Amino acid sequence: QVQLVESGGGLVQVGESLRLSCVTSGYTFSINVMGWYRQAPGKQRELVATILSGGRTNYTDSVKGRFTISRDGAKKSVYLQMNSLKSEDTAMYYCRCFDTQGRDYWGQGTQVTVSS
Repeated sequence: QVQLVESGGGLVQVGESLRLSCVTSGYTFSINVMGWYRQAPGKQRELVATILSGGRTNYTDSVKGRFTISRDGAKKSVYLQMNSLKSEDTAMYYCRCFDTQGRDYWGQGTQVTVSS
């Protein structure tokens, strides 16, 4: 089992920045892929960014050039640096990871609100 706890969300204005953090615990040695997802009110949850154990990253088009995903060397934490925030980035942001057996785990989410 892996547990994930997100933090760093908040209320910011358009153009400002936030850095989300996700700390893992439990069987962290089995973690392979880590990522961030978000869900806005009335919309489906969507992928924001992922990072593989080797460091390869992937971003949804709407955040490319503005968001950066990173993880620490021990694979215990994953981060999402969000710059030039837009009102459409407002959502609950969730951390998710997959272990080497393909099982996935979710955090409880952290709210990001971008005010214009």
